[in-house]
Amino acid sequence: MKGDKVEIVIDTGGATKTYEVAATRAGRRVEVVNRRGLVEVTELTRSGSAVRTARFMASRVVALVEHPADDRHSRSAAGGGAAASARGGRNAARVPQRTGSGVPSQPSADPDGEAGTP
Repeated sequence: MKGDKVEIVIDTGGATKTYEVAATRAGRRVEVVNRRGLVEVTELTRSGSAVRTARFMASRVVALVEHPADDRHSRSAAGGGAAASARGGRNAARVPQRTGSGVPSQPSADPDGEAGTP
């Protein structure tokens, strides 16, 4: 989905280098595959064809961080823009809104925090 990205941190000997592969357009996704000593990060279209691919030796990969797209962005795009998000989305009239947790808060019976000790 647009906005998803994967950061790859590589050991270059004395330092590290960071690479980033992101889903740059709507309908694209980022896929990570680890096989035969290689880590492959690919940006794919809806039909599954590769747009760009980054390959690294698995022994050199220090970290691989996946950043999913921001929920606010995906909800506003799916709900029909600013008007849908301003009125609470498609099901706002059907779903009752909660104002509290429903459970009254109670003070702890043990003020020093040592529950269960004599």
